[in-house]
Amino acid sequence: MLSRFILIQTSHAGNVGGVARAMKVMGFDDLVLVAPRWANVLRREETVQRASGANDVLAKARIVDTLDEALDGVSHLCATAMTPRDFGPPTRAPRGHFSALLGSDGERPTGVAFLFGSERFGMRNEDVYRCHACLSIPTDPLFGSLNLAAAVQLIAYDWRQALGGFAPVANEALRVPADAQAVAGMLQHLEQALVAINFLDPDAPKKLMPRLNQMFNRAAPGEEEIHILRGVAKAMLQAAGRAQR
Repeated sequence: MLSRFILIQTSHAGNVGGVARAMKVMGFDDLVLVAPRWANVLRREETVQRASGANDVLAKARIVDTLDEALDGVSHLCATAMTPRDFGPPTRAPRGHFSALLGSDGERPTGVAFLFGSERFGMRNEDVYRCHACLSIPTDPLFGSLNLAAAVQLIAYDWRQALGGFAPVANEALRVPADAQAVAGMLQHLEQALVAINFLDPDAPKKLMPRLNQMFNRAAPGEEEIHILRGVAKAMLQAAGRAQR
């Protein structure tokens, strides 16, 4: 589904870069600027710096003169506003609106665009009136002012989640589990150390080592953890040796 972010009459170059960054981390790259203050805003130093590596989004971005030119392929328009209008589309929280939009029995839109107004003036009424919904990000009632890039980030996040989201990067993917041979070798080393400090009686071991074996099987230690436990066993053996001198 086409997902477009449209900035109308943006006045600060840095915000354009910040928006590009916010879009990229959520996997979006369709950015259109309508009559920005600077004709070369996509190449300005502040823009590139604030993009923090989202240069591909800037390279693909378009600059147009009118809102009409930014709406090709879009069938559902979402305005953004801090306060509701007396007249115009219904005001909705982003998550609720996205859930209804994608979860309805009707046909899904072919393209969705999110409109953001000027930092100085917000969105013009005539632009809001063209939209199907006016998104209002729930904020502290006493202070609801959001930076443009921050507002885009929140909308982009909620929209990405509505579309299915991204799976979190699990730390377990970086962890190398120890194999059975490594665990067995560590247990033998640990058994020697426990005997050396007189914690384990080799003539009457009972079920200590089998219980430890089961405990480590449940813990599923990684290779690094096995190395640590071997280091502990080695230190125990060295300490026991010094005590016997």
